[in-house]
Amino acid sequence: MPVPSRERVIELISELVHAQGYDVEDVVVTNAGKHSAVRIMVDSDAGIELDAAAEISRLVSELFDSLEEIGETPYTLEVTSPGIDRPLTLERHWRRARGRKARIDLAGETVVGRIGTVNDDSVAVVIGGRGGLTVREISLADVQKAVVQVEFSKPSEAELELAGGIPEGRAVPSDAIDVGVDSTEDDEAELEDVENEEGFDK
Repeated sequence: MPVPSRERVIELISELVHAQGYDVEDVVVTNAGKHSAVRIMVDSDAGIELDAAAEISRLVSELFDSLEEIGETPYTLEVTSPGIDRPLTLERHWRRARGRKARIDLAGETVVGRIGTVNDDSVAVVIGGRGGLTVREISLADVQKAVVQVEFSKPSEAELELAGGIPEGRAVPSDAIDVGVDSTEDDEAELEDVENEEGFDK
């Protein structure tokens, strides 16, 4: 019996994850023969630390083990933060990405700038040019697609100040990395506090 669909997994875990103070951003279910892989991406305004990811992984594993619809299905479970290349589709995504550079596709125009504060239905974007830094208000309803950009150097203090700074608990651009817990035997040393007798890799 394969692991349930992405939609069913989201339905099963959303309340549990929310009780830990996090949002389920996405779930990827991969079925490969008799073995399945479940990747759960969670986030909060302050991001997620390794210990919290490990605790959520433990709780979700216990939940899966208790469900008849999963039963003895072999699966690997991973809990991770969303990749920085995930699309910004909800207001909370913009709020949590404040201070990061993004590519924003509008009708007939693409804007590359640093995400600033979000005000109800719009976002302030800091844009650099020959004349210096400017701040542009963009309606979220006009955004066709927006994706955070990878940065290899830290932005200037002036640019960050105009953007409103980095939300507390989140990494400065160029320092950000994904946090993830992959419940496989290779991670046994790192996860010894959360692995149980059955383990997550079933």
